[in-house]
Amino acid sequence: MSDTTVKATIRTALGSAESRRMRRAGSVPAVVYGRESEAASVAVDSRALYKALHTEAGLNAVITLDLDGTEITTLAREVQRHPLRGDITHLDFIRISLTETVAAEVGIDFEGEPVGVRDDGGIVETIRATVNLEALPTAIPSSIALDISELTIGDVLRVSDLPVIEGVEYTDDPEAGLVTVSVPAAVISEEVEDELLEGEEGEEGAEPGEEGEEGAEEGAGDSDGD
Repeated sequence: MSDTTVKATIRTALGSAESRRMRRAGSVPAVVYGRESEAASVAVDSRALYKALHTEAGLNAVITLDLDGTEITTLAREVQRHPLRGDITHLDFIRISLTETVAAEVGIDFEGEPVGVRDDGGIVETIRATVNLEALPTAIPSSIALDISELTIGDVLRVSDLPVIEGVEYTDDPEAGLVTVSVPAAVISEEVEDELLEGEEGEEGAEPGEEGEEGAEEGAGDSDGD
């Protein structure tokens, strides 16, 4: 767990124009809410926020907001970023208790080289790289390791295959797929093309016989007429 203190100030002037002015001055507009407390519009220093969210815990870092001398334990959520620069333009801080579980999304680290890749030329396809869970704020893992080295072509690892972590409950469907090993699309295309070519060759081989049957039928009709 990472616990960082970030100073925050109450925003009295609201609106898009004021938010743009704040960002140019090096602050990020935000909202603090949760735990039956009234929502508050605040501003935090962009550099301090960047540092707080770039620890090992990432977006699940416990952040203590120092709001005019009052400390509020929070998690960052609903982070909005500039579409080109990636800078944070707005976010929410939810109030939390260190003794109550919270929802979190955590990244999955796929470890190892699958047998199906090493021996059969397959490729790893990531179905999803994160999992939703519930845990105490201090028990949220920074990431979850999942060994994929035993996968062969066609195998799928699911949420139910994730390791059991004390104090962590996965909330996604246990049958939801996470990663698989498949045959490369180029190989599938070649196989389909080969099958089509074999089918065309079979049709061409059948044509002379069909024409011969038609000719025989015509010949039979002529002799009857004579």
